[in-house]
Amino acid sequence: MKKKLLLLSIYIVFVNCGTSSKGNNTAIQTNEAKTVDPTEYGATITSDELKELLYTYASDEFEGRDTGEKGQKLAVQYLKDLYKSIDIATPLGNDDYFQEVPLEKQSVTEAKISVNGTDFKSFEDHIVLNASGKVDISEDEIVYVGYGIDADNYSDYKNIDVKGKIVLAKDGEPKDANGNYVTSGNTENTKWSYGRQSLSSKRDAAKENGAKGLIYMDSYLFSRYAPYLQRQAMFNALGRLSLKSNQPEMMMLMVNENLGKALHNSILEDEIPKTVNTNINLSIENKSETISSENVVAYIKGSEKPNEIVVISAHLDHEGVKDGEIYNGADDDGSGTVAIVEIAEAFKMAEKDDNGPKRSILFLHVTGEEKGLLGSKYYTDYDPIFPLENTVANLNIDMIGRTDPKREEGDRNYVYLIGSDKLSTELHAISEDVNTKYCNVELDYKYNDENDPNRFYYRSDHYNFAKNNIPVIFYFNGTHDDYHKPTDTADRIEYDLLQNRARLVFHTAWELANRKERIIVDKPLESTKP
Repeated sequence: MKKKLLLLSIYIVFVNCGTSSKGNNTAIQTNEAKTVDPTEYGATITSDELKELLYTYASDEFEGRDTGEKGQKLAVQYLKDLYKSIDIATPLGNDDYFQEVPLEKQSVTEAKISVNGTDFKSFEDHIVLNASGKVDISEDEIVYVGYGIDADNYSDYKNIDVKGKIVLAKDGEPKDANGNYVTSGNTENTKWSYGRQSLSSKRDAAKENGAKGLIYMDSYLFSRYAPYLQRQAMFNALGRLSLKSNQPEMMMLMVNENLGKALHNSILEDEIPKTVNTNINLSIENKSETISSENVVAYIKGSEKPNEIVVISAHLDHEGVKDGEIYNGADDDGSGTVAIVEIAEAFKMAEKDDNGPKRSILFLHVTGEEKGLLGSKYYTDYDPIFPLENTVANLNIDMIGRTDPKREEGDRNYVYLIGSDKLSTELHAISEDVNTKYCNVELDYKYNDENDPNRFYYRSDHYNFAKNNIPVIFYFNGTHDDYHKPTDTADRIEYDLLQNRARLVFHTAWELANRKERIIVDKPLESTKP
């Protein structure tokens, strides 16, 4: 890949993001000893080079980059070769640009269950949601924990010991005499109230209180999950990917009302946690297939504060091949992927001019986003290459090459920003000021709401950083008619917009990496949790 610094006077683009600077902005700090204008480096991020990269990265050759499959392996090798060609190092050393992400693909697991001598049937009465290896349990008692809630102002675990025991919980959340949920004091649904969010919250509560297994009664979710899993079992299909843990996972079953009442005959009306004398025999054998996948990592070491890290991320995977059609994922997230490569090259050119960033920058391409944010979760929760406490911010790019057809008002040259003000007031101000000074992209905060029904705040890789109290910005153009379809191809990308948005990320990263003081986290983590 060849690049030249272009004379700004002859560089003509749609909006000229990064080709001029104006205004004095209080959030932007300057180095008193040496002031470097980053516009010449930002201007090297061009629509032509982004297009050249993306036509390769989103080509049929890479077969939709499905996690763990041939196309994804070709994609990560392509990224490695690009970083080597522009002389950007790996933080792992020894020419190793791949952070191995251990995954497993589970087959549908069936259980054999008898309660007080009565057998119950898979898919009719119970389904296995989680189990590690082979499970054989014979118990004469279980612990009933009511709704299975463990919140600051209401806990079903408060006066009962569940360590090493099987717990039984039911769906829903109690309300007070005024009809308000007990955990929130209002009528708005909480993470405990119903649905998949309630399921995961109650699972986590049981695990955090030391239970070895959770049996969860939810007739509504059971009616949705059981037929789907039964169809998979009939065709011996492998289930969705998950991170492979070195530690045994807590066993989890979902049951219908029939089995729930067999375990505790007054489960529907009883809300008081207690030990229940019930004989249960349970046998599960989990079969899974190990899958290998990789995050791609490259970095530029900071010249003054190398231990402080700015992370720029995008996911490298997409949907693969379905029914013989290739899902190329040009916008999702080929656009973010090639933007990072161009941003990295701009920083490298600055470094070669002795203007390298004062803080280190990690260029992080994560795998398995489409499978549940797996690559970023592995980085943050299992194996952060740099300590999370040293991570200044995460700028995450996921779909920045198109326009949202539902966006009827506003400038075409826009980007949705999500999360910029959630953890750090300072980060939000910096983002605004950088844009005013260098780019003039219209910043749209339409989806910057944790309660937005689309839940975009929780649906891309920045969230795994945010949940660890690391300030984030998610750059996003919104969905469109080609989202998650074979028609998301490189010829449909609007390259002038991709250029301008990539330059905006570059200038924001430049400020975060070079300002005198590290940005401050001034908002509580609790407000970012789903």
